[in-house]
Amino acid sequence: MQNTPMLTRRTFFLSSLAAVSPAAEKPLPIIDIHQHTNYSKRTDDALLAHQRKMGIAKTILLPAGRKYGLAAEAGGNESVLAFCRKHPREFVFCANELPDIPETRVEIEKYLKLGAIGIAEQKFPVDSDSRHIQVIASIAQEYKVPVLMHFQHETYNFHIERFHTMLAKFPKVNFIGHAQTFWSNISKGGDQKVLYPKDRVVPGGITDRLLADYPNMYADLSAGSGFNAFQRDPDHGREFLRRHQNKLIYGSDCSDWVGEGEKCSGAMQIAQMRTLAGNDRRILEKLFHRNAEKVFRLKL
Repeated sequence: MQNTPMLTRRTFFLSSLAAVSPAAEKPLPIIDIHQHTNYSKRTDDALLAHQRKMGIAKTILLPAGRKYGLAAEAGGNESVLAFCRKHPREFVFCANELPDIPETRVEIEKYLKLGAIGIAEQKFPVDSDSRHIQVIASIAQEYKVPVLMHFQHETYNFHIERFHTMLAKFPKVNFIGHAQTFWSNISKGGDQKVLYPKDRVVPGGITDRLLADYPNMYADLSAGSGFNAFQRDPDHGREFLRRHQNKLIYGSDCSDWVGEGEKCSGAMQIAQMRTLAGNDRRILEKLFHRNAEKVFRLKL
């Protein structure tokens, strides 16, 4: 088959204008599973406007723990709870805390009891198969909620190559993979230190195997890492999307204030998914809302 030329971010953005549903069909609702309050000092009003501009029907807010701010000064549990109480029709929230402190269970359970629908975003400097992540998984199992993991080589959730042991140990817990090292490993045998590789994908990477081999592994399409995984090799991306269509979930994770254009990774990923799916409505429904509804037990 003839190779598809590498498409630019601008090409993907412009393609979204053409890749719309026929006039007779209702627009697809979109659930965004990955946003933050106070993201790089973005105001609450700007967050609300950003999500509405992207056309998001429902957003899941992911809090930081008591330290680090998820490296972007993101708001914590109280922040996302307060925002959702102001906008209950459009926003829901997860609970979070550092996994390696004595207060972990008490803090997370407090917000799960207040209505949190997941544990996220786990973005802390521990081994991905450590006893600390096992505590997180045990809470998730008890409350029947998913866990979203940020994998970043030698920075957060180390040793993705060992994460399959967690999936096997906690088969009733749905894990959602996200970030640079999760998506760079869409390709087999790459340099783990390269977080945004640009070479063509070698099939059979760790990410591919986790999604294929474990029913409880899902993938968050958000951020530049999610966008790059498909842009770097559109032919592979198209096939990967169709093969894992039941496991991929849309998220934006962008700190942009506008909600459109090339600086908004959320809008860019919506456009890219439409392009690679060939505007197949059945696939797009799964990516944009049905998979999220299933994993987070949400109803629009």
